[in-house]
Amino acid sequence: MLILIAEDDELILRTVEHKLVKEGHEVVLTRNGREAIEKISELDLDLVVTDIMMPFASGIEILSAIKSIEKKIPVIVLSSMGQEEVVVDAFDLGASDFMVKPFSPNELMLRIKRLTDK
Repeated sequence: MLILIAEDDELILRTVEHKLVKEGHEVVLTRNGREAIEKISELDLDLVVTDIMMPFASGIEILSAIKSIEKKIPVIVLSSMGQEEVVVDAFDLGASDFMVKPFSPNELMLRIKRLTDK
């Protein structure tokens, strides 16, 4: 599995990377939305994990980009903002799942497994 992580918080980025690599996944790390969108259009990804609030392009803009290039990639959105409007926007744009920060890395791994085992 090739999984892209779009997260500007280095601790979260490295924690999720460590867990995914330990589970046998290949990981692409991006620290801003613009870089994530570039990688999404270049690579054949199996899953995207993205934060909502990031430099240059938000997680919502990443979801829009995936939708506009018509790639069917499952996306898990992470956010410290659990506001209903943000959650609804994310799901309207095709998010597969949504987790509020702080989150359990083990729970994230279970959700990733659920989405990638189909």
